[in-house]
Amino acid sequence: MPRAFLVVMDSVGIGGAPDADQFFNGTLPDTGANTLAHIAQGCAAGQAEEGRSGPIRLPHLDALGFGAATRLASGDETPGLDATPTGFWAAATERSLGKDTPSGHWELAGLRVPWDWTYFPNTEPAFPADVTARVCDIAGTDGILGNCHASGTAIIDALGAEHVRTGQPICYTSVDSVFQIAAHEEHFGLDRLLHVCKTLAPMLHERKVGRVIARPFVGDAETGFTRTTNRKDFAILPPAPVLTNWVQDAGRKVHGIGKIGDIFSMTGIADNVKGADADLMLHLHRLVDEAEEGSLTFANFVEFDTQYGHRRDISGYARHLEWFDAEIGRLLPKLQADDLLLITADHGNDPAWSGTDHTRERVPVLCAGRGTGNAGLIEMVDVAASVAAHLGVPSHGPGKSFL
Repeated sequence: MPRAFLVVMDSVGIGGAPDADQFFNGTLPDTGANTLAHIAQGCAAGQAEEGRSGPIRLPHLDALGFGAATRLASGDETPGLDATPTGFWAAATERSLGKDTPSGHWELAGLRVPWDWTYFPNTEPAFPADVTARVCDIAGTDGILGNCHASGTAIIDALGAEHVRTGQPICYTSVDSVFQIAAHEEHFGLDRLLHVCKTLAPMLHERKVGRVIARPFVGDAETGFTRTTNRKDFAILPPAPVLTNWVQDAGRKVHGIGKIGDIFSMTGIADNVKGADADLMLHLHRLVDEAEEGSLTFANFVEFDTQYGHRRDISGYARHLEWFDAEIGRLLPKLQADDLLLITADHGNDPAWSGTDHTRERVPVLCAGRGTGNAGLIEMVDVAASVAAHLGVPSHGPGKSFL
């Protein structure tokens, strides 16, 4: 019985979104943003020399169609990525009115977002008074810190010491539909932070705020504050069954890796493991070795986005891509004859772009286990239909299989 491994390189877009002019970083539209092409161009121009050097080297991903998909999606040059594909590939377009994690993952799982997300204004304060009051009530504090748009690492540097002194949680947002709460794992308590986020989430979900995110950190003012891997997203439950449900309802196992359990609120997912990307890769290798016949493994590798995209770090992003490519090279020979490995992304986060936020882009669809060829330009919802077709389970979304 065939197995499927659906792997999301978080934020590794390939440009060319037809509606990029309707999405912005500050006042600059995302027209022309291209995460992969601009990284490749930066490497070729000697602009990505920290911890690596020279043109980008992604032989395994490029053989699956990485460069070809990028050129199809956008027409942009991809120096160093010029292989003739030996895998099956496509470029996928998102239709939901968002360029964030839930929108991209829901579409990959076969569901277009049926509403407009709620976003908080870039003002100070950013949050309505009743939301702030509710946080204080749950946390048992007399106030919150932050109450603004901010970078997660920057705001704990700025407010971490005051948080430790006052006990008030640090609350912030971004251009995504999120309410984020940062708190010290020892001084505030990890369990307490998770309780605050979980209890607050229904109020914000009712208002179509996509996620309440717990952002725990450790450290002190002298040595610096560092976020831990104990992040947890409390996301809106998808309003209709998605790929994970289709597979589970057919009596098959679904394994989550990384943020997948949080993004889908564990709906249809039997188990989920979390950690840094290096740890998650070990779990992906393990499941390629051990996953049951007929199962789906759904993985998200988030550090492309959190560590390098938002921080506009071209060198770091290129290093992470090269690490990921080498790991895929080790994994490919272990696939069984009837396995499908499908590597894709959920949105863009061009490290060469203005601002610090996601960019509206098409995404690659790279398949191992389906021979050589391409499906051209497809819809993101087609990914779910194709995985379902490979597994032999019914598809209940709007997508069509390209396999």
